[in-house]
Amino acid sequence: MAEFLTSDFVLGRLNYWFFIFLMMIGLYIVIAKSNLMKKIVGLNIFQTSVFMLYISIGKVSGGTAPIFPMDMKVDPTVTYSNPLPHVLILTAIVVGVATTSLGLALMVRIRENFYTIEEHEIAEQEQEIMLSELGLKKEEDV
Repeated sequence: MAEFLTSDFVLGRLNYWFFIFLMMIGLYIVIAKSNLMKKIVGLNIFQTSVFMLYISIGKVSGGTAPIFPMDMKVDPTVTYSNPLPHVLILTAIVVGVATTSLGLALMVRIRENFYTIEEHEIAEQEQEIMLSELGLKKEEDV
């Protein structure tokens, strides 16, 4: 276990520590904040950290783009980077933008209906609506 805590190990994987830090910030914002806009920002931070993690994993030191020469004579000594992680991240970015835009559109609709974007205020208003539909009184009114 001690060999994993050396400075070379930690500093050699500094990018992974940074991604973990960003992930935890995004996760904390999503869990701890009740403002819907802050939750969307937290999700975007989390998504960005995942994108950066996959891109850094796909990078090969000294690797080049996997483009074959015109004569199709491939040099076996050349190291190529895997393009699949980069392609998947491009797709994930498009999905992330679509998810963000959907979340913002839903947030606008919620704001129009409830005049707030705070979770606890929306929950209170929904509880009042439910109790009024059932013909019951709130506990504090009794």
